[in-house]
Amino acid sequence: MSANSFGLIFVLYHPSEEFLHNLRKALAVCPNVVAVDNSSEADVGLHEALRRDGATVVFNRNRGGLAGAYNRGAEILLAKDCDVIFLLDQDSDIDASFFEKMMQACSGLDTDTFLVGPKIHEINLGKCMPVFPPGPRFPKPKRIDHETEGLFPTLFIISSGSAISAQAYRKLGAFREDYFIEYIDIEYGLRASSHDVPVYMNAAVTMRQTTGHIVRHGKLFTTHHPAWRRYYGARNAVHALALYKSKWGLHWLTSLLAFHQALCVLLFEPQKLRKITAILFGYLDGLFGRLGPFESRHPRIFAFCTGAAPEKLAPDSAPTITAE
Repeated sequence: MSANSFGLIFVLYHPSEEFLHNLRKALAVCPNVVAVDNSSEADVGLHEALRRDGATVVFNRNRGGLAGAYNRGAEILLAKDCDVIFLLDQDSDIDASFFEKMMQACSGLDTDTFLVGPKIHEINLGKCMPVFPPGPRFPKPKRIDHETEGLFPTLFIISSGSAISAQAYRKLGAFREDYFIEYIDIEYGLRASSHDVPVYMNAAVTMRQTTGHIVRHGKLFTTHHPAWRRYYGARNAVHALALYKSKWGLHWLTSLLAFHQALCVLLFEPQKLRKITAILFGYLDGLFGRLGPFESRHPRIFAFCTGAAPEKLAPDSAPTITAE
């Protein structure tokens, strides 16, 4: 792979100055950047500034959620003949050597069809995400906090910071936009593992990030995600893990995950009734395969859980693309 054969999809959503700083750092070291703005209103001045800095800007209006943003960006980078597609969320901070080290790992593989992610350090928890090595039926998590080199096979990786080869994306297809936000990376990783596309975590690269407003309470922790996101978390977990239950024995975890969410909400979070309601409806919808936007499937429940009248998050109009 040549040094210029990769590109980056950077997703924005009502970005703060800190998040724009993360984007500018990426623009300085990545030759092909697609900034996908999922905000509800276009910031014309920001888009023009990003275009001057060399980015391609897509105003997506949250169509298809985070998954839709990734798919819009991938379409553009594939058209530019990028061999590797990187994904990055606005709250993820990378250093100058990030792409170099990740591309070294990708170039060392004996295949052009792969998913590779960095080691993820959760700042508030003070530890790294484990790998889940593919194995018979029930994969056992393996901690690699102290590993500093090597690629570790795993069933899935976190989307932000990950590298997807163009061949893998073509083979596996688009991210599931009916998932909207939660578990889109878990489902994609399980899809890859189930179709013999290798998935690795690169211990040589560590990316520090936070997942929600995590607060630890002894051995428990809670993310303080809003009720609407609790819905997608519960629903998509049930649906994604059930899709691949014939190969990977993870589907039984969904009840435990939903119970853990509900317990932490009851013990530590405000708006308990709204969030528990969202978890319950999400779990049931996942169990029966009812997907799509929360506000479309349950408008009254959505209104109750958000405390406002439901609004369309994914308009029918096509996203606006501003070329370099």
